[in-house]
This record gives sequence, structure tokens and C-alpha cells, in this order.
Amino acid sequence: MAKEDYYELLGVSRDASAEEIKKAYRKKAVQYHPDKHKGDKAMEDKFKQVSEAYEVLKDPEKKAAYDRYGHAAFEPGGMASGGGGFRGGGGGFHDPFDIFREVFGGSAFDDFFGGGGGGVRAGAGGAQAGADLRYDLEVSLVEAYRGTEKEISYRTAVACERCDGTGAEPGSRVITCSTCGGAGRVVSSRGFFQVQQACPTCGGAGQMPERACSACNGEGRVLRNKSVKIRIPAGIDSDQKLRSGGNGEAGVHGGPAGDLYVVIHVKDHDIFERKGNDLYCDVPIKFTLAALGGTIEVPTLSNESGRVSLKIPSGTQDGTVFKLRDRGMPNLRGAGKGNQFVRVHIEVPKKLNSDQRRHLEAFAKACGDAEQPVEDGFWEKAKRIFD
Repeated sequence: MAKEDYYELLGVSRDASAEEIKKAYRKKAVQYHPDKHKGDKAMEDKFKQVSEAYEVLKDPEKKAAYDRYGHAAFEPGGMASGGGGFRGGGGGFHDPFDIFREVFGGSAFDDFFGGGGGGVRAGAGGAQAGADLRYDLEVSLVEAYRGTEKEISYRTAVACERCDGTGAEPGSRVITCSTCGGAGRVVSSRGFFQVQQACPTCGGAGQMPERACSACNGEGRVLRNKSVKIRIPAGIDSDQKLRSGGNGEAGVHGGPAGDLYVVIHVKDHDIFERKGNDLYCDVPIKFTLAALGGTIEVPTLSNESGRVSLKIPSGTQDGTVFKLRDRGMPNLRGAGKGNQFVRVHIEVPKKLNSDQRRHLEAFAKACGDAEQPVEDGFWEKAKRIFD
């Protein structure tokens, strides 16, 4: 029987790109995969045909030979090989499942074949480790500074109390699976090749309860709400993770539990901005204080009162930054603290009463500001721009 055209098999044109050919093959391979049509010989043959077509069309050299000579390029005595057929180095066409694995990746191959060569991850007695879990926890900057303890609740699989996690009804035993003989895998024939997949009876565990537990249906675990206390260390920052061992999903058939990973998110603060272990804040001051100097109190996280004194020198300019050493965030590893930086902004009164205006005008006159409000140095710099 004449072979179907490779391009028609994949549903692409002859000038299709390599990516278009690969995309078309992915679609056809899933459509005709034998595991989706168990026992359907026609679908199995179709899967082999589209895999054969893709193997040729994905290879530029083979594709060129096919475009020139058609199927004859790959037959014994074919024109493309000078009498020996086009074999790509003598290997012939590959197992179509190798092509499938190549395009979809090993994990996808295992998904289609129930675990493929490795089966499910199992321990002694068919036990399977539970999955790790993630929990996103939001804390305030104050809590991150001081450290705290939080109780979190989440829903997860926990060991069944009725069967102690074994999956077997109390009074019954855990026995070897009769379908796979304890191997956890079965092998089935697909024409000229064999496929290994997880045992459908025991799910790849190799063992199963003689009588399934009535509470967990033989799995050894049930869904429950679980509460855990998490210690938040001082100095923690956003996106850092805390691990709580054994507080993930319970294992199947008594297997070890996974871990719980708590991802921290520190909320923005109304006053402080954090950069690493340093804290930054903006503080407004009166223009008279900036001119005369003095002492003010500024917010801090470094003590219980939430305040610390800061000396403002006379003549302080707007935007001046002061450094408060060791009043930043604690180092998570316990070695010292960061610093706190205070940037001052000078407030100019928006309204003046007559007495205030009179005194301020007198001050301006005494300083010579009334005649020349802008420094001479500024105009010297401005001149240089136009020179």
C-alpha cells in the first residue's frame, strides 16, 4: 500500500518552518497516542506514521532528500543514497516513542506512560513521600524588625488516624499487589515495542491493603485543616523562605511527610522605607529650626518608645541626610544591625500674620535678602552657561 505524504500526515505545507512542523507533530502525536486509544490498532499505526514523518521532516538533510525523491529516498536502492537507501548514517527510523520523548520531554513522556521507566517514587512497603507545600505569609515591618511567632492554618493531606497512615482497615494486612507482583510496574506490548507503566491496580506502590481503610479509601491520608506555629526571625526580608520540616503533605501508605515552605512578604510601612538592612525616613522641620539649630525627636524602630533624639545643626539645608548608626534592621544572621537615615525637609509657612511678616521682613532686610534674594554665586554660575 502506498505511503501517505509526510506533509499531509502532519497537516503542513511544503514550505512550513521547523517550528511549524514541530508544533503540528505535537498536536498529531497527542491525537493518535496509543494510550488514548487502547487496543485501537489503526490509531497505533497512525501514531507511528506521524512520528516517522516528523523524524524525516525535522532533519534538513532528510527533508531535502524527501522533497526531491519522495518515499523512494528511504527505500533500499533508493536514489538518495546511491543504492543503499537514505538511512541517516545507517540507523534507519527510530522508535516513535523516542521521537515523542524528544519533543515533549521526559516528564511529559512519563505522564503519558504512568511513570515510564521509574514508576512512582516509593519507599519500603510501597510508601510514597508527601509533597512539599508553599504558604505565603505577610508580616509588618515592625514584626520583621523584632521577630515574632505566627500561627498559620492551611488545608492539606494528613495521616489517617483510623489506619495510622497504612491505608489498611484495622485488623487487615498490607499485601503484595497480585497484578505487578510487587514491582509497581507492568509491561504491555505495542506492536514491535514494549511500554512500561505504573501498575493500574496499586498505583505503582507494589503493595496494597488487603482491605482498604474505610476512612481514607486505602490511601493512608485524608484532607484536614492543619495549624502550625512559625517562628519569624528578626531581620527577615521579603521573598525569604522558612522551612518547617514534616509539615507538608502526609505521605501515601505511611510514607514520610513533605516540608512546608513559608514565603515571607514584608508589608510597606507608612514612614520607613527599607533597603537591605538600612531604613530611610523623611522628617519635616521648621525653617527657623534649620536656621538656628536645635534638637528634635524622630521615629525609630530601635527602641520601645519609637523615638530617638536627633541634633540639627544651625544652617541645615533642605534634603540634608543624617545617619543614625546601628538603628536599622537586625542582621538575619545575628551580626549587628543596619543604619537609619533621616532626610529633613524644611517647611515654609504658607500663611503669616502681620507680626510674623514684620519680623521676617526685618530679618530679610538685615540679611540683605530684600535687595538680592538670590546669592551672587548663583549668577556667577549662570554666566558661565552662556560664555
